Amino acid sequence: MPLLLLWSLSVAAAPEPFAHEVEGARFRAAMPIDGELFHVQGLELQGPRMWLTSIDRRTRRGYLHQIERKTGKVVRRIEVTDGVRYHPGGISIEGRSLWVPVAELRANSSAVLIEIDTDTLRVRRRIPVADHLGCVAVAGRWLVAGNWDSRSLYVIDLSDPAHMRVVPNTSGTRYQDMKFVHGQLVAGGPRAWGDGAVDWLDWPRLTLDRSQRAGGYTAEGMAVEGGDLYFAPEDGPGRVFRFRLGERGPTAA
Repeated sequence: MPLLLLWSLSVAAAPEPFAHEVEGARFRAAMPIDGELFHVQGLELQGPRMWLTSIDRRTRRGYLHQIERKTGKVVRRIEVTDGVRYHPGGISIEGRSLWVPVAELRANSSAVLIEIDTDTLRVRRRIPVADHLGCVAVAGRWLVAGNWDSRSLYVIDLSDPAHMRVVPNTSGTRYQDMKFVHGQLVAGGPRAWGDGAVDWLDWPRLTLDRSQRAGGYTAEGMAVEGGDLYFAPEDGPGRVFRFRLGERGPTAA
């Protein structure tokens, strides 16, 4: 099937074991990625572009991949490895700024939050943090980042990044990717093997407003655009799954 038609796949084409597992949403499409990816981590959307992070665990290298959204083809890749830090996590875009956390692959370690220009792919800024950070979301002057399993959420004011507020995550969801959407923090991750959720948290209190069951879709990357949720739960080359929010999905047999 031509890649251009993949975003119009029918609901019946949803592949197991993921099919019909997002509460309050309906499966719309699945797009295969055409190009080399490794262990996928974060997902973000930017007009005709799609961005994914992945880890080559064999070589201990981390990468940011730019993907042509119309075809799923990988068109650019840069390495984001920072010494012993080679784990890029969940990512977030505002304007031309793409924020990528790159951490050591262990808890209670270290990370750097990297701001990358999405046109030039040049690094604009680096913010070191004395903890593993696995995901980040940006809204104006604010960053929110989750540490290992997102047990704690770091709130960072970009006007004074040395002073960070740390908030415990009491949701029970181990956030892998997060985004700001209409004044709320939307974060996805697993709760147990094969069982995950998309949580909607009030900002700036970061208290849980509501949660949607999402099966295994939230294992890694997640993005939100308009009324759609997107997930990248598979290792490369993998697929990106799209769901329409506010629609009741079919009940699994």
